[in-house]
Amino acid sequence: MDDNFSEDVIYMRMALREAERSAEAGEVPCGAIIVKDGTIIGKAHNQTELLKDPTAHAEILAITQAAAALENWRLTDAVMYVTKEPCPMCAGAIVLARLKKVVWGVDDPKRGGARSKFEILDHADLNHRVEIQTGVMEAECKSILQGFFRERRKENKANEAE
Repeated sequence: MDDNFSEDVIYMRMALREAERSAEAGEVPCGAIIVKDGTIIGKAHNQTELLKDPTAHAEILAITQAAAALENWRLTDAVMYVTKEPCPMCAGAIVLARLKKVVWGVDDPKRGGARSKFEILDHADLNHRVEIQTGVMEAECKSILQGFFRERRKENKANEAE
């Protein structure tokens, strides 16, 4: 199968569309999709500013939707596609939800809770370990983040100049 049409790329494109919704709303552009048995059971984007809620990350909101869809908090055999490596809070929620696997686009070397800074998804002392796959559509995921923060810096400089 052509890489452009692989399951991972198809679902990551959906996660990127969610990230674009975040950016349009002035939120850090991160999107998440949760799939089980070929069906999307959760999809979300960051909404911390909109909801005035520090826990309203794309991953948390998608987990909540998926649990409601399954009527079960255990998301066994489900896979999350997310544009950026989950933070420690989201990585903890992923472990608690018993997700089978997380696929992400770009690492977060400063705050990554899955592998870059903390290794929560594969921590030996936790009751569940989550498979990981990284680098899916990395350039596109990195680009949307860089573009968002570039615009933020421009806005900040313009506000300082006034």
